[in-house]
Amino acid sequence: MKTATGLALFTVAAALGACGTRNPPQPAAGPEPAAVDDARIAQAAAEPQNWLVHGGNQQAHRYSGLDQITPENISRLKPAWFLEFDTYRGQEATPIVVDGVIYVTTAWSKVYAVDAKSGKALWQYDPKVPGPAAAKNCCDVVSRGAAVYHGKVYVGTYDGRLIALDAADGQPVWTAQTVDPEAMYTISGAPRVGAGLVFIGNGGGEFGGRGYVSAYDADTGKLAWRFYTTPGDPAKPDGAASDEVMASKVQATWFGPHDPARGGGMVWNSIVFDPDFDQVYMATGNGFPWPRHFRSAGKGDNLFISSVVAVDAKTGKYKWHYQESPGESWDHDSVADMILADLTINGEARKVLMHTPKNGFFYNIDRRDGKLISAEPFVPGVTWASRIDPATGRPVVAPNAYYTDKPVRLSPGEGGAHSWQPTAFSPKTRLMYLQANANSSSRYIPRKEFRYVKGMDYLGLYHFVQHGPDEAPPKPDPSAPKPETYLLAWDPVTQKAAWKSPGAGAGVLATAGNLVFQGHSRDVQMGSLSAHRADTGEQVWSFETPNAVITGPVSYAVDGEQYILATSGAGGGAIIASPQVMRQRQMGRLVAFKLDGAAQLPADPAPAGPMVQVTQTFAAADVERGKALWVEFCARCH
Repeated sequence: MKTATGLALFTVAAALGACGTRNPPQPAAGPEPAAVDDARIAQAAAEPQNWLVHGGNQQAHRYSGLDQITPENISRLKPAWFLEFDTYRGQEATPIVVDGVIYVTTAWSKVYAVDAKSGKALWQYDPKVPGPAAAKNCCDVVSRGAAVYHGKVYVGTYDGRLIALDAADGQPVWTAQTVDPEAMYTISGAPRVGAGLVFIGNGGGEFGGRGYVSAYDADTGKLAWRFYTTPGDPAKPDGAASDEVMASKVQATWFGPHDPARGGGMVWNSIVFDPDFDQVYMATGNGFPWPRHFRSAGKGDNLFISSVVAVDAKTGKYKWHYQESPGESWDHDSVADMILADLTINGEARKVLMHTPKNGFFYNIDRRDGKLISAEPFVPGVTWASRIDPATGRPVVAPNAYYTDKPVRLSPGEGGAHSWQPTAFSPKTRLMYLQANANSSSRYIPRKEFRYVKGMDYLGLYHFVQHGPDEAPPKPDPSAPKPETYLLAWDPVTQKAAWKSPGAGAGVLATAGNLVFQGHSRDVQMGSLSAHRADTGEQVWSFETPNAVITGPVSYAVDGEQYILATSGAGGGAIIASPQVMRQRQMGRLVAFKLDGAAQLPADPAPAGPMVQVTQTFAAADVERGKALWVEFCARCH
C-alpha cells in the first residue's frame, strides 16, 4: 500500500516517540451536539451547512451544495482563522462539521472539537499512541478522520483501537481493541457509520497478515461482526462472518501451503455504507508478499486482494465481489474512494459504484450484484493490462507482467494512476474529479527467494533500486512517454476526460458554486489550496497555506457565510516537486477560508540550517554495504 516510488515518505525514525504537546487547550463543555443518525445522514444534502460524514453524504460524493463562493467572487477568498495543532507529523484528516462544531483528527490519532466560526478549540483528546507504533506502517502516523454518530465521536487509533468519545466534552465512552497489539497492524483510515454500527478496517499490507473489517455496535462498542478479506488456515475457521465465503470461494483461489504471514488485502482507506441495499462496500489493498509466485505458487486470483467486496451491513455476510487486479503483484491497491451514484448508461438507469484504483482503469460497477458495467483507462500509458474484457470483467494482462523470471517495467507503477487521495462527484456537472498520474511506472525486479521477518517490509522483490545485484543499470529509454500529473474531470457515462488541469495535487472537493478545490504540497514543507472551474478546469484561485495540504478540503456554513476548510501539514505520502529551499518543519494546522476573511497565516518557516559537510572517505565496499543496509532497513520511511 505504499503510495509511490518517487513519492515523499516523511516518517522520521528519530521522532518515533516524539508525540509532543504545545499548550493544549483544556477540556471545556462545548455546545450539545445534535443527534446524527441514519435518517439525518440520508438527508445530508438538505443541510449543506454541515459535513456530517466522511464523504459529505451517504454516497461519498465529497460535494457541497453551498454556492456562495463562485468563480466570480473567489478572488475575495481569504483565511478566516487557523488552529495550530501540537504535532508536525503528516495531516490527512477530513474534518466533520455538525451544527457549528468541527471534529477533526491529527497525527498520532488525536482529536479536536473546534468552534466552526472562531476556530477556538473546545476540547482535545489524546489517546496516547505509543511512539513505537509508528514503525508499523510505511507512511507516517497519519489519521484520515473521525466519524460523528449517536452523540459520539469515533476515532481509530494508529495502534489499532477504536474509541468512542462523548461529542460534548471528548470524554471516552468505550474502547475496542480491533487488532492484535503484537502484530504489525495500524489504523490510519476514518471509521464509517450506518445501520447502528461503526465500521473500521486496518493497514499493514507490507508486513504480512490478513486484512479485515470489523463492525461494532455504535452505542456499546460490542463487536457485531468481522469479515476477513484473505484466507486463514483452512483447517481452522475464524468464527467470523467471512467463514462461509472463505470455504466456498476464496480458498480455491490461493495455492501452496498455508502461511500465516501471507495475505494482504488490507482495508486501510475506503468503506462505504449503502442504505439502498443495506450493504457495506470495502475496498481492499495489495497482496503480501507482492509477487504472486511467492504468495500463491505463481497462480490463482487470490481473492479478495485488490477488490471491491460487498457484505450485508447488519450481519457481515458476503453478497458479491469484483476483483480489479486478479493475482495482483504490483502494489495496485484498490483502496481509492468509492463513489455511489444513479447514472443512465446506454439508456438504462443504473445504481453504480464508481472506482478509480491505482491500476489505471475507471470502473463502473453495478451495486446490485457487482457486475461490471464498463471499465476504461482514465490515464494514458497503462501497460500492465491492455484492456478489461467486458464479457468476463477480467483484465487482459501483459506478458511477463508477473515478473517471475526477469525484470519488467509496467505502468502504472506502485504509485498508481491514482491512490488514496479523496475524489469528488458533482451531481450538477455529472463529472468525477480526481488527481491523476499518467505514464507513471515502476521496474519490478524479481528475487530468487523470499523470507518473512516480522517488522520488516520484505516484499519479495528488489525494492527502492533500479537494478538487481546481478544486472547492469538499465539505460534510459528516450522514447518512453514522460510522466504527467494533473487534476482530471472524468465523465463516468462516456468514460472520457472532460478536461485536465496540469500540476501535482492531492484530494478534491466539488461545490455547487461551480468550483473544484484541491490541496497541494511543494518543496517538501510548503503547500497551497487551489480552485478550478468545475465545468472547464480553468484555475481561478490559489493561496499558499503555507503548510502542505495532502488531503481534500470540505465546506460548511455558519451564520450565512460559506467556509472552505482544510487540514495542512507535511508528512505522509505526498506528490511533490523537488525542493528549491529546504525549510524547518512546522506544526500542522486546521485552516478555514471565507469571503473577505481577515486572518493572517504564519509566515513561511525559516530555511533549514546548512548541510553538514562530510569530509571522510570510505572504501567502495563499505559504501555498497551502507547502501544495501539503507535499502533494507531505512528506505521505506526515508
